[in-house]
Parts: sequence; structure tokens; C-alpha cells
Amino acid sequence: MPVRKSVKSESGASMSQYDQEVEKRLKALEEGAHAHKSNSGGSDEGLAKRVQIIEAVLRADASTNFDKISKKMGG
Repeated sequence: MPVRKSVKSESGASMSQYDQEVEKRLKALEEGAHAHKSNSGGSDEGLAKRVQIIEAVLRADASTNFDKISKKMGG
């Protein structure tokens, strides 16, 4: 019969192999989210270019009334 390793969580509770895998994935996701969270301060030329493209597409479609709506929104 295979021997199971007993793993404890940070709180001291026993964790199944599934729980361990979920915990591992969650930590990886959290680390990735924190790495991408720096959206304050500096200039982001890529973002500005994307906004310009979106505006151009919206302006090209007359049914969106982009200019009228942007003026209404303070833009």
C-alpha cells in the first residue's frame, strides 16, 4: 500500500494532494497578479497607442456617435 505524505497548511491543518496543488496554483496566480499590478506613475506608451487605436475605430463607425458621447463624458 502506498505511503501518503502528511502535509500541513500554514494554519496547521492537514492538506490533501488536491489541496496542495490548488494552493500551489493560487500562489503562482497571486505572484503573477502582483507582478502586473504596477499601473501608477510612469508613462505607458503602449497603452496610449492602444487608446488611440480604439478611438480611431470608434470614430470610424458613425453609429457609435463617439465625438458626441466623449463630449458628454467630459472628453
